[in-house]
Amino acid sequence: MLHPMSPRVIHTAQALVDEVVDIPTLPRRGGNSMASTYARYAGGAANILIAAARQGAEAIHAGAHGSGPNGDLIRRELGEEGVRLTAEPLTDLDTGICFVMIEPSAERTFVTTMGAERRITSESLQTSAPVDGDLVCVSGYSLIEPTLGPLLEWLEALPRGVVVVLDPGAIFAELPEDIRRRVLEVTDVWTSNAEEAQALTGLSDIAAAAAAAVPHLRGGEPVAIVRDGPKGCVVHVDGTGTYLAGYPQKPVDTNGAGDTHTGVLVAERAKGAAWLEAARRANAGGAIKVTRKGPAAAPDAAEIDDFLARQEH
Repeated sequence: MLHPMSPRVIHTAQALVDEVVDIPTLPRRGGNSMASTYARYAGGAANILIAAARQGAEAIHAGAHGSGPNGDLIRRELGEEGVRLTAEPLTDLDTGICFVMIEPSAERTFVTTMGAERRITSESLQTSAPVDGDLVCVSGYSLIEPTLGPLLEWLEALPRGVVVVLDPGAIFAELPEDIRRRVLEVTDVWTSNAEEAQALTGLSDIAAAAAAAVPHLRGGEPVAIVRDGPKGCVVHVDGTGTYLAGYPQKPVDTNGAGDTHTGVLVAERAKGAAWLEAARRANAGGAIKVTRKGPAAAPDAAEIDDFLARQEH
């Protein structure tokens, strides 16, 4: 069945509450570090969905969410951005948190809990009702129990015309080989940083790694995108790899930069952009994000337009 309107961006992964502190340095084991700031944000999959919505795409959260202050925050912040949650909230458990420590270098360190966001079923995911053309986003951090089984069951039953986009995360390399293989067999688009691509392919050069990632994906029109932070990314599509330069900025917070890149990328693709143009705008979106505090600080489409126009002068 063809989609009656523009394709949607559907995310299956965990929307968590990010509890963020700025610290002068990570404490030694058993020690303490005094934070200068503390804030709570919708994070995880919310970062990607908010970035996508700000580009004008229809964004859907298919994952689970709980009842309590954390679930309320997720629903409120996604709702304010026009992101729709299709699954009903769980009544007996709240959404978990990701505790984020940010150092002056803008490097971040995480500690994550598991809450209601891990209580998905294939039926709850199917409330998003993907159809041909929709882009379904998958996080490597969902590929552990208890989310692994329901997610794989659902992914393997999707219509072939649904575009599955995998953001593997560092955890993907640690998964059992048979799980990695099953996920890649239903993946159309690989989008990762350089280290994650190297873990899959053994290659440190991002162009070579992007090319080597493509044969791991299912047939048809597979796409591999490998990011290297401010240096930009390589997009391998239609048998050709293209390097797209980045836009280096002085970072204040890198938390959510990769998510912003992914959110802009899939939103632009959903709106009809070619993969190269979508990735160029994603590079700009990530560059703007690192100059802002908060994980879901993605720019909107007009801000990206203005940023790219300034780069041309």
